[in-house]
Amino acid sequence: MDARGVLWAASEAIALGHGGVSLVHRACGLSRKAISKGIREIEEGSSPLEGRIRRPGAGRKLITVSDPQLVEKLQEMIDYQTRGDPESPLRWICKSTRTIAEELVRQEHSVSHTKVAQILHDLDYSLQSNRKTEEGRSHPDRDAQFRHINAAVKTCLAQGSPVISVDTKKKELVGNYDNAGQQWLTAKHPIKVRGHDFPRPEVPRAYPYGIYDIGRNTGFVNVGTDHDTGAFAVASIRGWWRHEGRRLYPDARTIMITADGGGSNGWRLRLWKFELQKFADETGIPLSICHFPPGTSKWNKIEHRLFSFISSKLAWRAVA
Repeated sequence: MDARGVLWAASEAIALGHGGVSLVHRACGLSRKAISKGIREIEEGSSPLEGRIRRPGAGRKLITVSDPQLVEKLQEMIDYQTRGDPESPLRWICKSTRTIAEELVRQEHSVSHTKVAQILHDLDYSLQSNRKTEEGRSHPDRDAQFRHINAAVKTCLAQGSPVISVDTKKKELVGNYDNAGQQWLTAKHPIKVRGHDFPRPEVPRAYPYGIYDIGRNTGFVNVGTDHDTGAFAVASIRGWWRHEGRRLYPDARTIMITADGGGSNGWRLRLWKFELQKFADETGIPLSICHFPPGTSKWNKIEHRLFSFISSKLAWRAVA
């Protein structure tokens, strides 16, 4: 029952006189305490404003107000567990909100796991389950590797030099094959494609290689039809530099590249290293390469800043 209902019940109790509170309580089910409070508000002239249930400022205060040290204690607790540099875009925590809430309760901060999740979200954290963040064996220095990458990225960006995230996307068949995506056509006249996606040897495949500019939040995609090799990877980076990079970064002192540890840009691939050296000799600009640890490729910025868009059904037309 809202405030108007409480005031109505209180006014009826006043009109009934002695025993009116009990009669109204039995008639409408409203508690005696609420009816008595309504009577006091009528007598004192302090009833809520018209259309409001509570007076301004009434109600339970936010837990961050009633316990001002809660957020600080929470940050202190998860600071050493934060993966990567806390100021970097690669900021996440693997510990569950229930575990964090239990530790806070033990420190005499009464808080639920749902409120912990809200506070973490406000602090720009995202919760990742262990199964999602740990693929394969976890090296004891993995966190130190991420901190090193984040420090290098911040330093390079502060100098005004480009930092690019690179990777190869899933191969796509070129031809009359089914592809995820849609295009506007006359109603009930879809383009017919092959019933099976088994390509013939002569059918080319498209190899999308992406370059994501972390500092400018822009992407560049080069599509090849030969093979996904180290030479193709560096040729894609060279294409980005010629078409965009040298214009956007005329005073670049270095080019930093963050990449996965495998594939055409793997840390063991000699062709990748050889072609990078050729590119550095051509431009006269030193290259700095940071490979992500094994099993952590999903933290490469290009995965969720560029490839998440070109992989969606809105990015590919129905026919290649």
